[in-house]
Amino acid sequence: MDYRIEHDSMGEVKVPADKLWGAQTQRSFQNFEIGDEKIPAEVITAFSYLKEAAALANCRLGVLDEKKEKLISTVCEEIRAGKLQGNFPLAVWQTGSGTQSNMNVNEVIANRGNEIAGEKLLHPNDDCNKSQSSNDTFPTAMHIAAVLTLEDKLLPSLDTLIACFRELEIRYKGIVKSGRTHLQDAVPISFSQEISGWRSSLETDLELIRASIPPLSSLALGGTAVGTGLNAPKGFDTESAKAVSKLTGKPFRTAENKYHALTSKSELVYSHGALKGLAADLMKIANDIRWLSSGPRCGLGEIHIPENEPGSSIMPGKVNPTQCESVTMVAVQVMANDSAVSFAASQGNFELNVFMPVMIYNYLQSARLLADSMRSFRIHCCEGIEPNREKMRENLHRSLMLVTSLNPYIGYENAAKTAKLAFKENISLKEACVKLGFLTEERFDEVFQPEKMVKEEE
Repeated sequence: MDYRIEHDSMGEVKVPADKLWGAQTQRSFQNFEIGDEKIPAEVITAFSYLKEAAALANCRLGVLDEKKEKLISTVCEEIRAGKLQGNFPLAVWQTGSGTQSNMNVNEVIANRGNEIAGEKLLHPNDDCNKSQSSNDTFPTAMHIAAVLTLEDKLLPSLDTLIACFRELEIRYKGIVKSGRTHLQDAVPISFSQEISGWRSSLETDLELIRASIPPLSSLALGGTAVGTGLNAPKGFDTESAKAVSKLTGKPFRTAENKYHALTSKSELVYSHGALKGLAADLMKIANDIRWLSSGPRCGLGEIHIPENEPGSSIMPGKVNPTQCESVTMVAVQVMANDSAVSFAASQGNFELNVFMPVMIYNYLQSARLLADSMRSFRIHCCEGIEPNREKMRENLHRSLMLVTSLNPYIGYENAAKTAKLAFKENISLKEACVKLGFLTEERFDEVFQPEKMVKEEE
């Protein structure tokens, strides 16, 4: 492999000749050969926005010339276009401030910019990092990455799944089935009402996630090293936030208190909590669907779901609810990630949190997994859900909890006696009620109508 010599304040370092990074990136690459987890691509994209925004603000404020600003902007656009992939190799398990990733981006912008210019115009610290510190750029990149991922990937996937359930709800209106509480038979419910519960839970999650976005839209940029804004010109924070907003098309703003913005990560904790809430509901919905589809002969068997692949290497013809299992595994991972995000956020010592890379890695993994799993779940499972009407009717009429409809006519205690006798002697509720002398056959048939125990909205 061919190398070139780069230098930083600590001396010279050999860097692969075909890479655009510099000495500080190379030192980190060599010193933190830990795991396979790399700084997420979403963070690098976010850095490209904030570096371009910083250059634009510095130029407007008269501390960076237009030629340098144009070069920085051009390289940032190349980063977002994916033209510089392979130049951001650093591990999550690096310095907790993300300093080395900030410098990785600075070095790539400087070297690529100089390559475009055909001369050495840009310096990674003096120009690409002007008016900035890793301590305010990394938390800014975290917030930008979180907002873009939520708005452009997760929320559209969630909204489409909600629409899927809404369509199923309309399609299967009027089908009455047995409800279940405590995993035991309960009073009737319509299938559309059951689906509406799934849909409404996801709508609530969507609103909670949306509510977490405005706090994430507050940017630390301009606080520099400890929140005081040292070495940044007056107005840089507001100008750079405006530039980020224009570049991304999202309403970002400068943080009101930069000391908070550098050391506290409560906004990410709050937002990930909403993601955890979504994961919990997806776990519940996926479990409902696989329970209702269990069988095909020895389970509940009340719904059919698409058969996507063979389910066993030894049992011929077996098909499993694999999409449900995938969703529930994602939910488990998101819940685990929430612990990592929460613990990391608690480590804001004095003027800086130094657990930021692991926090944003877990946050973005959660958002990415949820978005992808909801899309897969919808396409390969939910859109193909069909009720087994015959099985639903059979289970409905076998349920002893239909006796609840007799409460107004024979009283709670007599209804309980009827249910217990029916269960003990394996006879119908009608037979038990008549045998106990509570109602005649004719009166029982008149008042006992399971399908009318459900009130559906028109």
